[in-house]
Amino acid sequence: MKKKISIAIPCFNEEANIETTYKKIEVILKKLSSYDFEYIIVDNGSTDKTKEIIKKIAKKDKRISGVFLSRNFGPEASATALLDYSTGDAFIGIPCDLQDPPELIPQFIKKWEEGYDIVVGIYKKTEDDLFTSFLRKSFYNIFKRISNIEVPINASGVGLLDRKAINALKSLPEKYRFFRGLRSWIGFKTAHVIYERKKRLYGASSYHSFFDYVKHAERGIFGFSYLPLDLMVYGGFLLTLFSFLFIIGYLYWVIAYGNPINASIPMMLVIFFFGGILLLAISIIGKYIQVIVEETKNRPIYIVEDTINT
Repeated sequence: MKKKISIAIPCFNEEANIETTYKKIEVILKKLSSYDFEYIIVDNGSTDKTKEIIKKIAKKDKRISGVFLSRNFGPEASATALLDYSTGDAFIGIPCDLQDPPELIPQFIKKWEEGYDIVVGIYKKTEDDLFTSFLRKSFYNIFKRISNIEVPINASGVGLLDRKAINALKSLPEKYRFFRGLRSWIGFKTAHVIYERKKRLYGASSYHSFFDYVKHAERGIFGFSYLPLDLMVYGGFLLTLFSFLFIIGYLYWVIAYGNPINASIPMMLVIFFFGGILLLAISIIGKYIQVIVEETKNRPIYIVEDTINT
């Protein structure tokens, strides 16, 4: 029997791209006749005509399974839904914006046939704007240094997962998910495919502002690193030690020479400094508590409103 491969496509307001993406992938898949393919397309609460277009092409091609979420649950929910609905021996994720070219599919499959369970696309160049590129690269440089797992710099979300890697990811119960981190955390034999990332053809990215990138980065940092908490412990110890030595020295000076501080401004600066550090520490603890709360709520990662061909 032929091996079956799931082509997974996440969508959010991609009415201008979805048909083009499907046609481009079809051209490539026709050259890979030794495999069976299915499409899993997840619409993450689009507000344009994406849903109607998916249903239209799904009626013509029964290999397409459309999954429509009740609202936008975020990119990690899309990734989870794609994994849940895939039935293939392998899973290949291709975003709908065509920044990561479908021409990578044969390279992913080749690595899979060589015995790799996970294949990760890594872009050496990108046509994104400089600010976006800087944010991504900075985050992965920081993440690589502070996390307890190895995530390559410029690793993208595209790639291939063998069925056992899919099952491993599906078995993870956590709700506060960071897919690229989890993909590395589960282990397995991993290969890399280097490529050049293109510019988005049509439409706009679901990341609209700097804070969208920050929120996504938080999932990686607070989900895979305890360094912020460790820094609080070490920083608190050093500040306590410094404060103790300062108090001893200050008392000695007062006894020997009198009170050297005759103004309130230095004291106010000290209060503001330590108050800021305290607020930052509480905020970091609050972020970890937020992760705990998200997990204990035990809400589903996404809710499906409608499906087609599933």
